[in-house]
Amino acid sequence: MRLAMRRAGLAMLLAMAGLWPCWAGAGQLERLGIRVVESPGAAIEPPTVGTLRRPVDALPDGRPGFGMGELAAAWLTGPTRRYGHGVLGDSVEADGLLVIGRDGRRFTLSLPEDSVFEDLQPRLADLDGDGRDEVVVVRSTVAAGAALAVLGVVDGALRLRAETPPIGRPYRWLNPLGAGDFDGDGRTEVAYVETPHIGGILRIWRLEGGRLVQLGSLRGFSNHAIGSRALGLSALLDLDGDGSVDLLVPDAGRRGLRLVSFAGGAFRELGRLDHRQPITGDFEVADRDGNGRADVAYGLADGTLVELLR
Repeated sequence: MRLAMRRAGLAMLLAMAGLWPCWAGAGQLERLGIRVVESPGAAIEPPTVGTLRRPVDALPDGRPGFGMGELAAAWLTGPTRRYGHGVLGDSVEADGLLVIGRDGRRFTLSLPEDSVFEDLQPRLADLDGDGRDEVVVVRSTVAAGAALAVLGVVDGALRLRAETPPIGRPYRWLNPLGAGDFDGDGRTEVAYVETPHIGGILRIWRLEGGRLVQLGSLRGFSNHAIGSRALGLSALLDLDGDGSVDLLVPDAGRRGLRLVSFAGGAFRELGRLDHRQPITGDFEVADRDGNGRADVAYGLADGTLVELLR
């Protein structure tokens, strides 16, 4: 006991003196076959949208979401200042959504005056297993704050299919992580962090019929810095080879990365990696070392690039 306390005290003194490594917890990741590499002054190249033409009424700083099936892409449209939250860096949000089919057809939806899409990029994923993508986006109302909305093309029109209960207060927001089979049952779920700036809660939902059903929640996460345009502070991939998609999300202070499994419908922390500097910027999931396996990279506030190589 005394030896462990002495070691912990020494680690704290070294960290305060700037002599401890920028990260701790790499031993846990080694058991998952992950090697941690740091590169000061490196950077992640921002993703490109290729030759896709931006709609004339697209959100100025919005980015397209891409689909794999009948729906090719989706954009947030109709810039408006009617919801003055500014959590994404300014007071301009979107009041509409444009979805472009693979065959060139265009589907649009406009929101009523009491709500906006408080988001930058729609996400396309098949949530009900029918072979057609749904569109996942954050919708915020003046009265009740943010909710996660699922839209789809039904009978030739873009319609709201389901929505989570709103947070309950205006100017309360959530940031999606994305979609995947998190519990390993062969169906796709969607995850987000609710109120990532004030005690973030990771929530996982499944689309069942015309409603979203919550499967689980866990506190202690933040995948966004207030005022930032970077919404992708997370990664989704199967780390332990069990067939379920794991979630890599910064902790509530963004000074540590939590690796979490929801296999079997229960949360379990696979490991964590702590840093002296906050995690900033979008994560990249790509084969960075050329061995055919997906790796994860992200940046810290001091310009350090952290790579989790598998």
